[in-house]
Amino acid sequence: MPVQTVIEARSGWRLIDWRELVRYKDLLTFLVLRDVRVIYKQTVLGIGWAIIRPLFSMIVFSVVFGKMAKVPSDGIPYPIFSYAALVPWTYFATAMTASTESLVKDRRMITKVYFPRLVVPLAPVLAKLMDFAIAFLLLIALMLGYGYAPTWKILFLPILVVMMVATATGAGLWLSALAIQYRDVKYVAQFLVQLLMYAAPVVWPASLVPDQYRLLYGLYPMAGVIEGMRASLLGTGAMPWELIGMGAISTTVIVISGAFYFRRVERVFADVA
Repeated sequence: MPVQTVIEARSGWRLIDWRELVRYKDLLTFLVLRDVRVIYKQTVLGIGWAIIRPLFSMIVFSVVFGKMAKVPSDGIPYPIFSYAALVPWTYFATAMTASTESLVKDRRMITKVYFPRLVVPLAPVLAKLMDFAIAFLLLIALMLGYGYAPTWKILFLPILVVMMVATATGAGLWLSALAIQYRDVKYVAQFLVQLLMYAAPVVWPASLVPDQYRLLYGLYPMAGVIEGMRASLLGTGAMPWELIGMGAISTTVIVISGAFYFRRVERVFADVA
C-alpha cells in the first residue's frame, strides 16, 4: 500500500524534530548554496566583499580609536587587534541580520509547500561561514605581516566558532519568528547590531572590565568569542575561560528558547507571511 503522510497543525510547545531536519537536508543544502551564490553572483569584486567590510572598519577604527582616542590594545598593534575582533563580529552581525529577514524573504515558499521552517533561518547562518572563512584567511596574512604566528591555543578555535555560530542561530530563530509577524523587527535588529557592537570588546579590550563584573559581562556570548579568538591567535594572554564559560551558558539558553519559540509560532507563519 502507498505510504501516506498526514500533516497536522500542532499547538503548544514542541521539540525540534531532528529526523525531519535530516530528511530535508538537501533543501537546507540548496538554500545555503543559493545564499552563497546570491552574495557573489554578478558582482564586480566577488569574494572581495567578504573582506571589504571588516577591512575598512579596521582602518577607520585604527585611526579613530587607535590613533586619536588612544584606546589600549593589550600591547597588540591596533589594526590587527581590531581586525581579530571584527572577523567574528562581522560574521555574527551579518548572519543574525540575514537570518532575521529570511522568513520574510522566503514567504512565498512558506505559503506554498510544507517543509520544516527551521531550515530557512538556518541557511543564512551557515552560508555566512563562507565570508568568515575568507576574512579569516586575511587575518592570518595580517598576523604573519605583523610577525605574529598562531600558538598552540589555536586548538581552542573550533570551540569559539561553534559558540559564534550557535549564538547567531539562537538570535536568528528569535528575531526571524518575530519579524514575520511584526515587520518592523528588522529595523530593531539593525539598531541592535550597532548597539551590540560597541558593547562587545571590538574597539576596546575586555581587560578594561572590572574584575567584579567580568562574569556578568561574560553573559554576552560574543565577548568570550572575541577575547578567546584574540588569545588563541595573538597570544594576548590566557584564554578567558570565565567569559567563554558564561557565554556558553547564555548561548545555550538563547538557542533552546529560540528553538522552542520558533516551533511554537511556526504554525502561523503561512497565515501572516
